[in-house]
Amino acid sequence: MEDRRSPPFLASIPKPASSPEGVRFDGVVNPSFHGFGASGLKKRGQSGRSWIQIDSSGNSQVITLDKIALLRRCGLPSRDLRLLDPVFVYPSTILGRENAIVVSLEQVRCIIMADEVLLMRSSDGSSTHYESELCQRLRRMKDQNDDLPFEFKALELALELVSASLDSQVTELEAEIYPVLEELASSISTTNLEHVRRLKSHLLALTHRVQKVHDEIEQLMDDDGDMAEMYLTEKKERMEAYLSTDGYLNSIQSGNWVSQSAPVSPTCSSSGQPEKGSSNMSFSKHESSKGSSTRGRHVEELEMLLEAYFVGIDNTLSKLLSLKEYIDDTEDFINIKLDNVRNQLIQFELLLAAATFVVTLFAVVTGVFGMNFEDSVFDTASNFNWVLIISSISCAVIYSCFLLYFKHKKLLPT
Repeated sequence: MEDRRSPPFLASIPKPASSPEGVRFDGVVNPSFHGFGASGLKKRGQSGRSWIQIDSSGNSQVITLDKIALLRRCGLPSRDLRLLDPVFVYPSTILGRENAIVVSLEQVRCIIMADEVLLMRSSDGSSTHYESELCQRLRRMKDQNDDLPFEFKALELALELVSASLDSQVTELEAEIYPVLEELASSISTTNLEHVRRLKSHLLALTHRVQKVHDEIEQLMDDDGDMAEMYLTEKKERMEAYLSTDGYLNSIQSGNWVSQSAPVSPTCSSSGQPEKGSSNMSFSKHESSKGSSTRGRHVEELEMLLEAYFVGIDNTLSKLLSLKEYIDDTEDFINIKLDNVRNQLIQFELLLAAATFVVTLFAVVTGVFGMNFEDSVFDTASNFNWVLIISSISCAVIYSCFLLYFKHKKLLPT
């Protein structure tokens, strides 16, 4: 009889038929995979995360939602939440879904629905700025007759903050890089070159970010289907009207929802009545039956909204491209300047080589007359002076011939 017995709380846990018991060492069952057993009962991804909830009235509060609750609340696939995760680095993205708009633009990461916004809290002040500004606008527009839907107000603020942030970064970069380029053009030094290199790296990274936002808005404007998916308020109103009519009851009676004899699904309650999931399915079938009438919805309002910020982002991108061209022009000017200096050094080296050749000829004459042999040339004192004069004139004539030859071949400036 074995003395070791399983604890009662572990004995009550049913073992899956496909899961192995593990490897036995001295009669003790050790789990083969990490995460199983008593120490692995904690599930991954179940930890809650803080979100800022902003309703259509301009009221905000901090709530904590785990991944499962957030997916059920927003009706999003799990891959869309990875775009909002600050751990992962994804480019700027705007996605239109059935019940929400997923916005991941720079520091603004939120989920926009027909009647609320779930804003991810960030370590910097970007989320706080977005929250305060959106609440103020909603309270201010509540007393005014504004026909702009709630989701477009939230999306407009996100685009506005991102556009203003990118434009301010470009302005700061311009104010920093122009003086450095002017100084580099006048004085080429290692310090200035290193400074320009760092600024150019920053410029390329900023250009990539602005280009991604630019392309995302342009791609969204080119697709009427994606823009039509973002009319959340309109879809919500049509869904409510559909549920209040006989069409929903007819879809239930005709068997479009799961019957009581079918296996229980998350879209049905325990009483057998369809919940929100089945109503969404019936509504989706109803919407798909409309065909071109659903796709032909007016998107001019959203297109005009996106076009306004597209022009701003395009202007910011033009500034960056102009700045990059100015840096390239400065680099070309520096290369031309260095080539000119290099040519001057080559010309100086050519003249110096010719002078060295002439002086070498004068040294040959000196060496000849300096040898140990008897010669009657220097018996007269004036002969030494004539040798110096003739040698000097000969060297000067030879050097002048070199200069004329170099100018004839255009090796020296005229």
